[in-house]
Amino acid sequence: MVDHRVGRDDGPMTQQTPEERAAHGRQARELVPRSRHGEWAPPADRTDPLDILALQAVTRVPDLVPIRYGRMAASPFAFFRGAAAVMAADLAHEEHSHLDVQLCADAHLVNFGGFASPERDMIFDVNDFDETIPGPFEWDLKRLAASIEVAARSRGFDEPLCRKLVGLSSKGYREAIRDFGGMRHLDVWYLRLDAVTLIDRWGSEAGAPMIAGFQQRAEKARGKDHLKAVAKLTEQRDGKLRFRADPPLLTPIDDLVDAGDGAKTIDGLLGALDAYRVTLAGDRQHLLSRYQFADLARKVVGVGSVGARCWVALFAGRDEGDPLVLQVKEAEHSVAEPFLQPSVYRTMGERVVQGQRLVQSASDIFLGWDTLVGIDGVQRDFYFRQMWDWKLSPDVENMAPAMFEIYAQMCGWVLALGHARSGDALAIGSYLGAGTRFDEAMCSFASAYADQNELDHEALKLAIATNKVHAISDV
Repeated sequence: MVDHRVGRDDGPMTQQTPEERAAHGRQARELVPRSRHGEWAPPADRTDPLDILALQAVTRVPDLVPIRYGRMAASPFAFFRGAAAVMAADLAHEEHSHLDVQLCADAHLVNFGGFASPERDMIFDVNDFDETIPGPFEWDLKRLAASIEVAARSRGFDEPLCRKLVGLSSKGYREAIRDFGGMRHLDVWYLRLDAVTLIDRWGSEAGAPMIAGFQQRAEKARGKDHLKAVAKLTEQRDGKLRFRADPPLLTPIDDLVDAGDGAKTIDGLLGALDAYRVTLAGDRQHLLSRYQFADLARKVVGVGSVGARCWVALFAGRDEGDPLVLQVKEAEHSVAEPFLQPSVYRTMGERVVQGQRLVQSASDIFLGWDTLVGIDGVQRDFYFRQMWDWKLSPDVENMAPAMFEIYAQMCGWVLALGHARSGDALAIGSYLGAGTRFDEAMCSFASAYADQNELDHEALKLAIATNKVHAISDV
């Protein structure tokens, strides 16, 4: 395994001229030629992926772990979504460019989507940062490329179309990062992929019917907000608004523990809220102070996150018709951290939040962090955000190939924007160059790694069939 924890260049890029930064990027080709990124073969000492998943399970809620295995076993793409730790360990075996950015570190194509900016515009961006940490830019690109290949295969797309989709995503990233490298820093910082930018960039390629379909979905997503979350997750009980019981996916605090422990957990949350408020800007602290706590429940979310502790907290503002739902999600160490430099932040919640604020073009106004003592008396790190705020998720299973092509480019573009905000776009763009060599390498890597992912998925299904792994399906 290659040691990636040394040799990072964290010096201010402003100490170098643009010419020197570009030369630095080109020199990195000598360290890792672009064509080498297309190579993948499991090393002889590769850690068994099931051992990696089992190690993660040690810190998870025991009765939820089988749900995670069941969800991952559903398909190769579902397995891929949950196996960020497996891929991080695999990427750690390879030499890398030492051109560092703030990684998403789990940049698969479903971890992109639409949401509301604080100005109430619909924007498209990376929207999951549980694993974020500084590291080599190509790790995010390889995760994205492989996810496109795996998802495209699951749709039954043929090999040329799979390769085209991956190539378009890589090209979208490469051309965008080169553009960003030639822009003023403030101009890059203010960029975002909103509806106007999307139509300007891809409108002619998409055509009027596809753009109209996107606008319809965006309009529908505007209704998926905190009011919709309250309508779906709560009910009137004894004259008060409370979370409904839908175990194991949604479990009110009173159904998890006895009254005494439930009260302790709620007291712990209220105590944590005081410290959490300090991580917000002053105006947002004032806004949050207008809400009063009403209820707490445990919620199961995602695929890879299943088993990590996730709470939803209900608050009332002016009255119950003015609700707020915050998601309070456990933040563990990044899956990439064992292979990179340790996080500089005191808590993992702060790591997630600060990484998200750096990479995302706009973030939730209630995004913050604190620690919380759980039902078991153990103190853990958490981050806070609104439950839903105009959430627009990609419908990968039904996306038409023509829309998939544009979506792949959109993912590449916003990933490049996040990397340009946090790293040296000029050096990365010079490393990638104007030609297609790197794009072709991503296509080769994605195909080879998708093959590996299928083998790993089959290994999990066999372990479940032979009762070596306990899984619960259809939950």
